[in-house]
Amino acid sequence: MHIVHVHAQVKPEYVEAFKEATLRNARNSIQEPGITRFDVIQQVDDPTCFVLVEVYRTPEDPALHKQTTHYARWRDTVEKMFIQPRSRIIYTNIFPDEKGW
Repeated sequence: MHIVHVHAQVKPEYVEAFKEATLRNARNSIQEPGITRFDVIQQVDDPTCFVLVEVYRTPEDPALHKQTTHYARWRDTVEKMFIQPRSRIIYTNIFPDEKGW
């Protein structure tokens, strides 16, 4: 599994718009055959901070995801909303194994 945590901090005035755009992207993303999970989580003590937890079947699947119309729409919509550029950290699973996803 190829697991990506995307960290994003958005301007306070864009929190709701970011959530709306990101949920639309997530709902479409989980329909892709190479995506196992696409979670959107929001920090409790700072609601401007989000983490997108993207679980791909292979290391090649993120590139395929970035070719979709829904990703391009999300990227273009949220670009102006960030306090700072989003960052990502890539992980591999330990537990559960691939059958557990």
